[in-house]
Amino acid sequence: MSSSVSIFGMGYVGCVTAACLAHMGHRVIGVDVNPAKIEMIEAGRSPIVEARLDELVAEGRAACRLHGTCDATAAVQESDISLLCVATPALRTGKLDLDHVTNVASQIGHALRKKRRYHTIALRSTVLPGTTESVVIRELEQTSGLRAGVDFAVCYNPEFMREGSAVADFLQPPYTILGGRRPEELTPLRSLYEALQANTFETSIVVAETVKYVSNTFHALKVCFANEIGTFCKSLGVDTEVFSQVFASDCKLNISSAYLSPGFAFGGSCLPKDLRALSYRAKELDLCLPLLDSIERSNSTHLERAAEIILQTGKMKIAMLGLSFKAATDDLRESPQVRLVKRLLGEGRQVRVWDDNVYLGRLVGSNRQYIDEVIPHIGSLLCSSLEDAVAEAEVVIIGTRGLETNVLEACLRPDQLLIDLVNLERSRRPRITSFYEGLCW
Repeated sequence: MSSSVSIFGMGYVGCVTAACLAHMGHRVIGVDVNPAKIEMIEAGRSPIVEARLDELVAEGRAACRLHGTCDATAAVQESDISLLCVATPALRTGKLDLDHVTNVASQIGHALRKKRRYHTIALRSTVLPGTTESVVIRELEQTSGLRAGVDFAVCYNPEFMREGSAVADFLQPPYTILGGRRPEELTPLRSLYEALQANTFETSIVVAETVKYVSNTFHALKVCFANEIGTFCKSLGVDTEVFSQVFASDCKLNISSAYLSPGFAFGGSCLPKDLRALSYRAKELDLCLPLLDSIERSNSTHLERAAEIILQTGKMKIAMLGLSFKAATDDLRESPQVRLVKRLLGEGRQVRVWDDNVYLGRLVGSNRQYIDEVIPHIGSLLCSSLEDAVAEAEVVIIGTRGLETNVLEACLRPDQLLIDLVNLERSRRPRITSFYEGLCW
């Protein structure tokens, strides 16, 4: 089903969105304060250079599905959906300049005063979480005298387009994200994109805003990581192209969702030592690789974050469930759980530990050596049963995913504080206690 859409801002995002939606059969009005851009669109030419865009703009004009105007009020009156695609440049401080967003929201708000039909507004500009609610909705309500969710709907609909391949990215997106206050407010946007073959996620406004911002940040992180590793490889005479091809072929761990869910700090016998060894070798080569150098510091900060959450409860008796760095193993080497127990003991807390895979008498080799060096009195803290570990505890720490919810619930009391370090799925989180806190969720 075709829709009538006004798109504010005829830059890269707005112009590509306008041309592609017209190509999909929708009636589109492009709005911009720059009359030169509007004149070019009306003449069937793209105001920006982008592959295939001239062709689609000309096609849209020839089919009378794409028009341009500087009149914001007329554009709102003649459409059912307005998409905000204006720039959000950075100030010298790094703070975003939201003047364009505020100005367009004000224009639309004034236009809504004269409109009698329900209208849907969706922000597509990249903004920090909370901006749609605190800036766009506030400005729309103030200038229109109407109420969001009652007289009009406001949503967030991020774009995922790269300059140079923007048209292809629009027509074949990685996914479509629609953020709204209520599912029914997303109906017009759902219809707008129904022809695209992509997974659609309908979520809250703030989640949609966060996904877009974090996606861009992750891309920046990947670029820097690849460049630092490439620098390291070149210094060692490693064929970077061959390395990159092999590395990127692993879609189970390397290029995947693995390790991308928030949880506790990393540890074990591999990651910490290999990271330190690579950083040390880079220093020997006189290489400056700040991203790699910061990883261990970030990991330690995360462990300290967990300690502070526990210490801020003010409770003395702590039960630590899980000691090995990963469930279903007895490997305690560089386990963040071990480091956390040591930190809590240093603060005078009384800690009892349970891990069904860890028996002191069975630990041998480097595993036993690590414990003897880091926390030699661990034997006095270990409990033989889950029940014994939590019996007297005021705070119960979930430090392993290897727990059966019903077994844990049978041991807990309603007055105990539950702190989850491993991000158990919601269905597995015990509901006996009145207090649950996740480490970073």
